[in-house]
Amino acid sequence: MPFEEKITWVSAVVTVIVPVAYFLIVLGRLADSSAADIAYQRPLLIAIGASIVLTIVGSILTGIGTGISAELRGRSASGEIDRKDERDKTISRRGDLIGYYVASAGMVGVLALTMLQYEYFWIANALYLSFVVATLVSSVVKLVAYHRGF
Repeated sequence: MPFEEKITWVSAVVTVIVPVAYFLIVLGRLADSSAADIAYQRPLLIAIGASIVLTIVGSILTGIGTGISAELRGRSASGEIDRKDERDKTISRRGDLIGYYVASAGMVGVLALTMLQYEYFWIANALYLSFVVATLVSSVVKLVAYHRGF
């Protein structure tokens, strides 16, 4: 499995786990109070920060694991991690482009919420959801391309 694919798996897993935890916590509060009364800012910032940190840590651990695996097979550890061919670049470009389209579509929804003067809670969470879905779609497109081609 190419190193870039491993990093894509890390991103996909983090992109599922952290937002699910965030939405369970924040949307669970809707049962007890109105959206205007929910303090979502701190959990949202924590979720964003956790996504960044977990992706970095996961990438580092993946790099270490790949390096150890390469050394055990008698190959150069840096060669396994640094090797990125044209296929990897094309897959990454295509996945990022489709993710961009999804994020753009999500922004139209956020713009609509803003123009309809919804509460900040809904606007902020729709914005976060748009980025989450875009990242997840990008990762899925990349993983499918690695396994089925494009």
